Amino acid sequence: MKLRSFLTATAAAATLLTLGLPAAHAQSNYKSEYRMSLVVGTAFPWGKGGEIWANKVKEKTQGRINIKLYPGVSLIQGDQTREFSALRQGVIDMAIGSTINWSPQVKQLNLFSLPFLMPDYAAIDALTQGEVGKDIFKTLDKAGVVPLAWGENGYRELTNSKHAVKTPADLKGLKIRIVGSPLFIDTFTALGANPTQMSWADAQPAFASGAVDGQENPLSIFTAAKLQNVGQKYLTMWGYVADPLVFVVNKEVWNSWTPADQQAVREAALEAGKEEIALARKGLVEPGQPLLKDIAGMGVTVTQLTPAEREQFVKVTQPVYKKWKGQIGAGLVDKAEKAIAARKH
Repeated sequence: MKLRSFLTATAAAATLLTLGLPAAHAQSNYKSEYRMSLVVGTAFPWGKGGEIWANKVKEKTQGRINIKLYPGVSLIQGDQTREFSALRQGVIDMAIGSTINWSPQVKQLNLFSLPFLMPDYAAIDALTQGEVGKDIFKTLDKAGVVPLAWGENGYRELTNSKHAVKTPADLKGLKIRIVGSPLFIDTFTALGANPTQMSWADAQPAFASGAVDGQENPLSIFTAAKLQNVGQKYLTMWGYVADPLVFVVNKEVWNSWTPADQQAVREAALEAGKEEIALARKGLVEPGQPLLKDIAGMGVTVTQLTPAEREQFVKVTQPVYKKWKGQIGAGLVDKAEKAIAARKH
């Protein structure tokens, strides 16, 4: 018996040595701090998701991996459409990025910005949590980053300072701030608006000065940024697109971590993603959508389109949908359309 326990102990010690040495060696390559890029701060579900991820990583790795948040995409001077390139180059170690901001570099991410593809939250989930989500993660991996989990910015609802928008004709000539993606330019041009491309950092002063009339963003962004105070008094709930978020790590950084730490970072991202999605949908999935009542209480006129009214917007943007289906890849879009048609409500 004694011999057996001695042998077991020796084997255990040998295993510890073989496991321990490379781990200790690998850990000497760890940075004292990793830089996480975010477009917005922790007052927003998106930024909060970054904070939750960072805290969970620290806890799960016993402090081996420390993450500092850089909101306002400050690592790249606020130019959010450069984030993906900076991530690949290692200027940024990790990020929670919007599919819109990365779509200039990864065209498949334009899928989520196809006008009126996703009618409800179940449709978003059918894509991100299904085969389409896996396909997009493979594409991101090939593009040079390590995708770990999905989050959500949310349905991008329309606001403006001029009047209630119920028909495409109501958008005519309105200067609408959009993110720098050609698909958005096409969509708003088809609707008769005047799309104006600018970063989020430049957008808020432009609303205040009246240089632009309106914008489209999730309501969590609207409320946290207090856009009602910069003239955005009219809100139209049209649910035309939603942008999921992606939790990613730079490949070299990822490869510098031990397998155990990689697993910890992945688990932390998946948990943080779930929590962040719940925050992003808060007030919109409960009966009566209490968030809309709050926004109306801020002096904002809330317009909810009837199915027939919404259909007018769908019809006008259909040529844009068809054009971009080809650019994104008809196979991927077909797969997405099928997944949405088969979704569980």
